[in-house]
Amino acid sequence: MIIKKFQANTEKEAIMLAKEELGKDAVVMNIKTISPKGIYRLFKKPLVEITAAIDENLIYRNERNTAKKRNFPDIIYEDEQDRTEPENDAMLKTSAIEEKLNNLQSLLEKQICAKEELEKENGKSKPINKNLACIQLIYNQLVINEVDEKYANQIINEIEGIFKKDASMDNILSGVYQKIVLKLGQPKEITPAQNTPKYIFFIGPTGVGKTTTIAKIASRFKLDEKEKIAFITADTYRIAAVEQLRTYANILGVPLKVVYNEEDIKESRKEFSDYDLIFVDTAGRSHRNKEHRDDLVKLIDAVPKEEREIYLVLSATTKYKDLIAITEVYKEITDYNLIFTKLDETTYVGNILNIRMLTNAPLSYATFGQDVPDDIERINPQDIAKRLLRGQ
Repeated sequence: MIIKKFQANTEKEAIMLAKEELGKDAVVMNIKTISPKGIYRLFKKPLVEITAAIDENLIYRNERNTAKKRNFPDIIYEDEQDRTEPENDAMLKTSAIEEKLNNLQSLLEKQICAKEELEKENGKSKPINKNLACIQLIYNQLVINEVDEKYANQIINEIEGIFKKDASMDNILSGVYQKIVLKLGQPKEITPAQNTPKYIFFIGPTGVGKTTTIAKIASRFKLDEKEKIAFITADTYRIAAVEQLRTYANILGVPLKVVYNEEDIKESRKEFSDYDLIFVDTAGRSHRNKEHRDDLVKLIDAVPKEEREIYLVLSATTKYKDLIAITEVYKEITDYNLIFTKLDETTYVGNILNIRMLTNAPLSYATFGQDVPDDIERINPQDIAKRLLRGQ
């Protein structure tokens, strides 16, 4: 992995520098403003510094594919567009990374020292390879936090050869941290379409909180972004689900349409032609049943691909084996983005990394309570990586 810092007068210029050197697959890890120091601070403007990272394998692939013509597109950016002001509270500062990982580093050092003492007591004088011991302890920490052993091994194998024998523990820990962040990727957020309504389908099993999640996201677009929104529910198998969404619709002052088939969806496209976002709640029946799966496919296909986004809603408390089965079934139906609910009900978040690596589907939002619209946020890869490495 290559991690580099770039400074320029503006954030856009710093991103361009990173783009030119690292290429299209670079990920912006941190943005901060550097103020001049000393007497000259009155005469100099502050600089913007970004920290970008990229896997060496991606650099090699880019160089090979662009040997004849070097023409890099824009760098991957957290919001996928240039921001006029850095969202510092959403980006992890380098100092914050060090602070949050200090606990694990101290724990690793203590465990290694304890292991050395035990070896001495047992009469073994062979020195411990501290790098290997550190990597083993990090691996154990990932597994404790329910990262699948296959993915924990993959991460360790990808960083193990990078470090020399004299690499410091904090460099090893930082390398694993950055690798996990890159594996999690940049979250995909809902954005209104330019010139046409966009239909946002929420799919997933019963009981994961699809309806409440819709209300949380829709509330923010309605209240904060002032977008014109509407609700559609296809979950006609549960009266409570329809009434719950109707309650939210009444509170927000937005229309709700109940649909039973793809023809009703097509009709709604005329009815909501001047709206920005239409949030569609679907039934959480077992889609192992072919008839049920076909019904869902017909509903989704009633809206052209360019006018829809699909979000698979999963509970962070669901067992990994069940999550595998759920994602495989829905993958047969359609491509999707991932939303995880109930993060407040579990200590371990390894399944977020597991399912991201299993499906390669973009992560999106996470919920952590029942309050509407507060208990939801875009998934923060840095926070997830920290939890995986140090628990809470």
